[in-house]
Amino acid sequence: MNLRKKIEENFFKLVMSVSFAILAIALISIVAIVFIKGFKALSFKMLFTIPQGGYYLGKEGGIFNAIIGSIAVGSLATLLSFLYAFCIVFYINVYRYTKSKFSRSVRFLLDILWGIPSIVYGAFGFGIMLIFKIPASLLAGSLTLSFVILPIMARTMDETLRMIPFEMKQTAYSLGATRFEISHKVILRQAFPGLLTAILLAFGRGIGDAASILMTASYTDSLPTSFLRPVATLPLCVLFELSTPFKEVQERGFAAAFVLTILMLIISLLARLSFKSFSKYVVK
Repeated sequence: MNLRKKIEENFFKLVMSVSFAILAIALISIVAIVFIKGFKALSFKMLFTIPQGGYYLGKEGGIFNAIIGSIAVGSLATLLSFLYAFCIVFYINVYRYTKSKFSRSVRFLLDILWGIPSIVYGAFGFGIMLIFKIPASLLAGSLTLSFVILPIMARTMDETLRMIPFEMKQTAYSLGATRFEISHKVILRQAFPGLLTAILLAFGRGIGDAASILMTASYTDSLPTSFLRPVATLPLCVLFELSTPFKEVQERGFAAAFVLTILMLIISLLARLSFKSFSKYVVK
């Protein structure tokens, strides 16, 4: 019997090691390929200048407009999504019984929204734009993108709140605390690391999405100056530049993909570091 358990343990250790190796190889391969292919185009000038005349024919310019645009769209979409998600999650976990039929229904709907392809959100947003005659812009793209990342942020926040010990809430109630006081003095303080992680993960998902903003945010070679004007983003920058037949422009597309990948890695690292830094103040 002990021999059987040891064989099973070694087998699953091997499976985990192989899985980790596959993931590591995949990540390293992605970063290496886009870096090698875009290395020639990577430069300070490319990162901090906007496209000039003839840029898409291989002439001067850079992707600074797409970098700033991605941060602007991702930040606004994350802010809007946070306003929805925070209210929904706190309501079903504080003001309703967390295992009630209503709370389970909300979670089920969020799971369905999570599974809808982002291109469908883009088509929905484009339809709303046609009805209300809203131009393709930073605002339209951010609103559409906020619905893409809403279920991601809400479900992550929800799981964080459900991990808070029930005894802490009961203790606060026994001391005469109101629901509002429990919400911001107990639950919010305990859940802060997880909430911050949810925001960062949603932001990372937002700046990497292309389908939902393809028809709603459009594209421009200028820096974002208004909520009602088109905005450039890194995913669309990669898409358009890799679609051209010019080798120099394609290299810039791979360089933009490398910049986007590095941004995603930085956001993921910040999410892990922030959770580790703030979780030491959380009661286990």
